[in-house]
Amino acid sequence: MPNTPSGPRVGLFVTCLADMFRPSVAFATVKLLEQAGCTVEVPERQTCCGQPAFNSGDRKTTADIARQTIDAFDGYEYVVGPSGSCIGMLHYYPEVFEPSDSYYQRALDLKSRSFEVTSFLFDVIGADALQEQLKLLQFNHKVTYHDSCSGLRQLGIKQQPRELLQQVQGVELEEMEEAETCCGFGGTFCVKYPEISNRMVSNKTDNISNTGAHTLLGGDLGCLLNMAGKLKREGKAVEARHVVEILAGMADIPAIGEADYDLAQQL
Repeated sequence: MPNTPSGPRVGLFVTCLADMFRPSVAFATVKLLEQAGCTVEVPERQTCCGQPAFNSGDRKTTADIARQTIDAFDGYEYVVGPSGSCIGMLHYYPEVFEPSDSYYQRALDLKSRSFEVTSFLFDVIGADALQEQLKLLQFNHKVTYHDSCSGLRQLGIKQQPRELLQQVQGVELEEMEEAETCCGFGGTFCVKYPEISNRMVSNKTDNISNTGAHTLLGGDLGCLLNMAGKLKREGKAVEARHVVEILAGMADIPAIGEADYDLAQQL
């Protein structure tokens, strides 16, 4: 479906990790949204979602970030991002303000308009909007999927990415044991509790490796960076990619953690 002015006007929430470590995830998200008929814009005023401050108990900084984000995405029909964790944080914004604060109702409004990308494409736009494009893609590999904590438990993201993946030719999905178990990243958790975090990601990489999958997929870059790093250190030959890169036909870009990743040469 071509991008037309009549489609939903979407503000892309890029996320810090996509901006700093994996811009291809943001470009893939834009591509998918436009293929689904959306008009996509990227507000320049956006920064971090505020989750590190929120999780550390710094409510004042969180409120300052929330106000800026609310202002940046004012007027968009939807706000969409490639991260259940970051979009989940936007859903927490009403908790940051007192009901008497002028931003409280605006925070509730932003929450109602904010979606993780696979949920938006599947639940809001509808899988049929991308059916023709996805059927033209080829990814002849066994994959396994990690369910990130915020996306799964807060936003209910489970089947949406899997259903979209099944439309891509050649994809063989092999579920790992404990796919819904945390990888140990948890933002500041891995800094505060490194030994526990390391044990958790070790358990996760064992389960990934046991599937025999060629590629690990997921919907949150924090988790993927954590698991990709551990897989590399353990010498396990499993690639890690964000699910939108497969759905957007960008599998030719080197996997997460590959030294020759150069987005400029790929686009």
